Amino acid sequence: MRRIRSIYLAGPALPLVHEAPVAAAAQLMVEAAGYAAVRLDEDALVERSPSEAMAREIYAQRVARMRQADAAVVNLTPFRGPHCDPGTAFEAGFFSGLGKPVFAYMNLFSEEEAELKSRVDFYVGAEVDEAGVWRDDFGAPIEDYGLPESLILWAEARRLYVIVTPDPESDLTGLQLCLDAVKLYAD
Repeated sequence: MRRIRSIYLAGPALPLVHEAPVAAAAQLMVEAAGYAAVRLDEDALVERSPSEAMAREIYAQRVARMRQADAAVVNLTPFRGPHCDPGTAFEAGFFSGLGKPVFAYMNLFSEEEAELKSRVDFYVGAEVDEAGVWRDDFGAPIEDYGLPESLILWAEARRLYVIVTPDPESDLTGLQLCLDAVKLYAD
């Protein structure tokens, strides 16, 4: 049996009015599933003004908390473009480097957004070149594996759930599915 007692929650800190209630609901869901929710403790920060010192303190605290947690649930919902939040991608990779399981979900408005190539096309444009390779508006190749995110993030996740929802910023259906998958993984 793989013992999982704590879960690190990662995802973009959406600058929304409902961020705090969504974070609180997510923590309650993790605890109701029988795990400790591991997140940044802003009250423990020494630095109170946004600065390089504060950024380094937040980074150090997050790395320490990732090392403490047994598994991660990451929210790969597109953030400021076709891909997930880069900080969340780093956290998923960090967990992978530690050999700890990662479970992921992605909230989207429509089924058409479920493929990375389609989202890149929507955000920056895409076309097929003469060799049949999909390229973005800068001419860079686009991963075309029919996956919802880059293959490295997709492959790292033990499970990656794509949720079509009218409320991508606060829908926690994917989190619940990930918690169910963690339970199966740990049994």
